[in-house]
Amino acid sequence: MRRREPEGHGPVRYGPPFPADGLPVLPELADRLAAAERHGEAQPAGGDPALLEAACGYWTRRGLPCTPDRVTLAPGAPPLLLALTAALAGDHGDILAPRPRAAWWAPSARLLGRRLFPVPVPAGSGGIPDPYALLETVRRVREEGGEPRLLALSVADDPTAAVPPPELLHETVEAAAAEGLHIISDETWRDTLHDPHDTVLVSPAEMLPEHVTVVADLAGSLLPAGWPAAVARFPDGEAGERAHARVLDVLTALGARLAAPVAAAARYALDEPGPVAARREAAVRLHARLAAAAYRTVLAGGALAPPPQAGRHLYADLGPLRAALAARGVGDAQELEDFLTARLGVPAPGGHRFGDDLGALRVRLATAPLLGGTDEEREVALDSPDPTELPYTRDALCTLRSVLDELRDEAQRWEPPR
Repeated sequence: MRRREPEGHGPVRYGPPFPADGLPVLPELADRLAAAERHGEAQPAGGDPALLEAACGYWTRRGLPCTPDRVTLAPGAPPLLLALTAALAGDHGDILAPRPRAAWWAPSARLLGRRLFPVPVPAGSGGIPDPYALLETVRRVREEGGEPRLLALSVADDPTAAVPPPELLHETVEAAAAEGLHIISDETWRDTLHDPHDTVLVSPAEMLPEHVTVVADLAGSLLPAGWPAAVARFPDGEAGERAHARVLDVLTALGARLAAPVAAAARYALDEPGPVAARREAAVRLHARLAAAAYRTVLAGGALAPPPQAGRHLYADLGPLRAALAARGVGDAQELEDFLTARLGVPAPGGHRFGDDLGALRVRLATAPLLGGTDEEREVALDSPDPTELPYTRDALCTLRSVLDELRDEAQRWEPPR
């Protein structure tokens, strides 16, 4: 019998790591953190006035103007989403989300005892549910006595690294609003577009601002992943005011306050001064090149993947190699995760971690492990005109290529003669 919950894999604490940038901490950020290390006082729940002003500037520069009484910060995206779910879903509200979805969305729903219903996404449009499938799911949930309240979506997706076309997003947002759903738009990766000139990213809050709360984990493009900080922007009006107040209540009850040093670094980063902006642009270019190289390697090895458009990851489908994997005892996403993690020497979380079908042979591959093992190697990669030709990166890509080539060649031998 195939194992489904092997020890050490089932609990949330063993979930996939955040796709960090893998780079040394920006010196200017480290200086802000160090300068505040002697400040022992707690930040107020949601952030102090200076931090809230910086957050308003961040959203305003992205075409989403707001005032300090409509933003809040928390020590990381998971506690912020927990507070948002508690505030917006009510006591019994159900949640809808695309399939696959970010790994940190579902635990908040489970912890609060809310049901989360997956909705299929159109091909190449990960992060945004199909509008017709969304309407059908809402109808079915209500027929079964449920109360759909929230739709979580992402305009720059983890795990698929896709950016949906604005027209599809508009259809989905309109369908959700027509059914009375409030939308939580995860925009963690919005500033990591690989081709910002040819990829159009639009926030749902620009389309139907009164129906959308926007969240972003600052580890997406501004802070190191180990310095937890996330920001939310609420809609105007009485509903937004009530939701903001309720979120502050929940954060206060949880004691979810930013540490003073992290708050100082977050305030500096949210202002997007020259060093922060330059590092972000360089990091995006670097990871775009790494993702493109990994994507080409995956396709050459006989697997599939949507073209990565944002973030520091790609979502590979090894379904075409199923026969060769089965010969190695790999028949589902958990076993594929174990197999690739062992062969590649880096985490390769299976698609089931992201709400995908356990039987589908999909994994998320991060690009940071391609960078090198030391800060010096990673700094060289950041400045290199072609990081894929650096020895460590070339070796890591060769390892991925050899694993996939071996599976592809064996799968071809299993094919019946034509």
